[in-house]
Amino acid sequence: MNVLDTWNKMQAKPLGKWLFSRAVSLKAPYFATIRPRFEEMHAGYAKVSMKKRRGVENHIGTVHAIACCNLAEVAAGTMLEASLPKTMRWLPRGMNVQYLKKAETDLVAVATVEDFAEGPARDVVVGVDIQDANGQVVVHADIAMYVSPKKGVRA
Repeated sequence: MNVLDTWNKMQAKPLGKWLFSRAVSLKAPYFATIRPRFEEMHAGYAKVSMKKRRGVENHIGTVHAIACCNLAEVAAGTMLEASLPKTMRWLPRGMNVQYLKKAETDLVAVATVEDFAEGPARDVVVGVDIQDANGQVVVHADIAMYVSPKKGVRA
């Protein structure tokens, strides 16, 4: 069962979104530091939230820049994993991040991508906007992903 099938099966059940979010954090433990909560997901789209709490704050009491990067990466990576055909794989190559405003509230990341079809190896850029509780974009990230066919896997 792939990530999107798992999401679709779990998200409508009681505690399903929470359990899915915990499973992602168990698979990639560093993501657990921000306690992500997956809100929505379909091919080419993911919405993931996180609470502003002491464990993700910096010295001035706002959400730390690296916590924002972590939120962007978990949204982008999980969305791409859920979107790609089973014959494809991805690896992050880099992240260009713009810190636009102080992140003073809970945050919501929206990751989108249009290029997730089967095909040759290529770079794909996943855009992620992170909004505060007022709907203001506080961080924008463009995450370069190297997408390529898996070796020895057939459709």
